[in-house]
Amino acid sequence: MNRELIFLRTFAFAAVIGIVFLTASAFKTDGHQKFTEIDVERINIVEKDGTVKMIITNVGKFPNGDDKVNGSSPNKTRKKRSGMLFFNEEGIECGGFIYDGQKNKNGHSSGLSLTYDQYDGDQVMQLLTQDYQKGDQRIVASGLYFNDRPKKESQIRTGEIMEELDALKNDPAARQKKYREYEEQELIGGAPRMMLGKTKDENNGLFLFDSKGQPRARFCVDKNNEAKLDFLDDKGNVTASFPEKKDGK
Repeated sequence: MNRELIFLRTFAFAAVIGIVFLTASAFKTDGHQKFTEIDVERINIVEKDGTVKMIITNVGKFPNGDDKVNGSSPNKTRKKRSGMLFFNEEGIECGGFIYDGQKNKNGHSSGLSLTYDQYDGDQVMQLLTQDYQKGDQRIVASGLYFNDRPKKESQIRTGEIMEELDALKNDPAARQKKYREYEEQELIGGAPRMMLGKTKDENNGLFLFDSKGQPRARFCVDKNNEAKLDFLDDKGNVTASFPEKKDGK
């Protein structure tokens, strides 16, 4: 009886060791998985410390509102869209790629935006395209934009300022005054400085803007296939052109 008991105990112990070994071997991998096809609503690309560096997402899982990424939610009011968001080594959002498109009561509306942000700020470079219906007219505009951003801009502080300004929406004068105060402090604002592409009025070319975002020069081919170079004042009036207009034409 003692020998049988010892045998059974030994057999049970050996069986347990074997099961543990086989289980560990079955789940042991080199960290690399290969899939032929995968369906997923959102992918978070993270560093070993858990810092999110990129998000690939559908519309429903797009972070907005009070959704936090890397401990903060600086952009609470943006629309949900499918695409990607990029984050730097400190976990701060630094750009993204979004797109949408659907039919509506006017016909359709679609667009695409690829952006790169100033450090802890908003976009300084943007590839943008828009395609929408306005009455019987289809309007398509695409361009590569370069923008100036405020020197003291901060994503979290900008969010706080926008909430403060939104609370003054019923008092436009007070809202405008407060906006200018923050603009003078270089906390909000910014302006486009250059655009290369096609405008809504079908001019294709290079467009230059001053520090306030006002157009000051354009070299383009218009919808009549005429090439021209225009210089404008701060009111948008043409001050000089090449080739020069003749007989008021």
